[in-house]
Amino acid sequence: MLFQFLFEGCTITLKLHLSIQYYLSPFLSDLLHTCSQSRRPFEFGRTHVVRPKGKHQATIVWLHGLSDKGSSWSQLLETLPLPNIKWICPTAPTRPVAIFGGYPCTAWFDVGDLSEDGPDDLEGLDASAAHVANLLSTEPADIKLGIGGFSMGAAIALYSATCRILGQYGNGNPYSVNLSAIVGLSGWLPCSRTLKSRMEGSREATRRAASLPILLCHGSGDDVVAYKHGERSAQTLNSVGFRDLTFRCYNGVGHYTVPEEMDEVRNWLTARLELEGLRA
Repeated sequence: MLFQFLFEGCTITLKLHLSIQYYLSPFLSDLLHTCSQSRRPFEFGRTHVVRPKGKHQATIVWLHGLSDKGSSWSQLLETLPLPNIKWICPTAPTRPVAIFGGYPCTAWFDVGDLSEDGPDDLEGLDASAAHVANLLSTEPADIKLGIGGFSMGAAIALYSATCRILGQYGNGNPYSVNLSAIVGLSGWLPCSRTLKSRMEGSREATRRAASLPILLCHGSGDDVVAYKHGERSAQTLNSVGFRDLTFRCYNGVGHYTVPEEMDEVRNWLTARLELEGLRA
């Protein structure tokens, strides 16, 4: 019997004797299924939007953490006294995740370790960063744009920041969204090991980095994304030229948010984006 299929762009042909077909058929079935899935793009879930209650001055895409969904954060963000911000809360694709042994859940990219030490899923990072950029691309020209997130969502926010200052995604495609603010809670910086070398010799990247405000917050008791990873990410960003970077530590706080942290986010965004409140 002749088997022919496409794997990693190559056509493979197998000719099997009838006596071993029975034993190999489960293997072939799994292999063919893997091949068919490997090229299939992941579909993003539902996007939730929180409309501004006052004059629309800024739009921020806010990204949830691993195995969560956009609605969880849209409900919280709606309660923040930031009437000039439109919040866009997308939901990540459902995909196999290495850290869960390949079990599928909502994730912005594949991850084997929730830190900057793990291998980087560049394809997944680029796909999610491009999805976020596309959500922001239709906003009015006079609206300030930002990206924020929690945990893995914070990782995409920081990755988007690096794409912005470099002017391109990791795959070389141009990144054209002009970002005015980045917020990361309990997250980490993907591709940190290669960021410095990619920025070397680029005055434009250094200039952009110096003018992009970033707020990072992390709990010292975080047992999911360890505090040291958040702190190290902040140090890396600062070392490559992100001068307007604020890092806040919350003593004893785990992998969750607290009212004091959200107050910091509110005050920081109000100042950096020069929001008017309900005066208009």
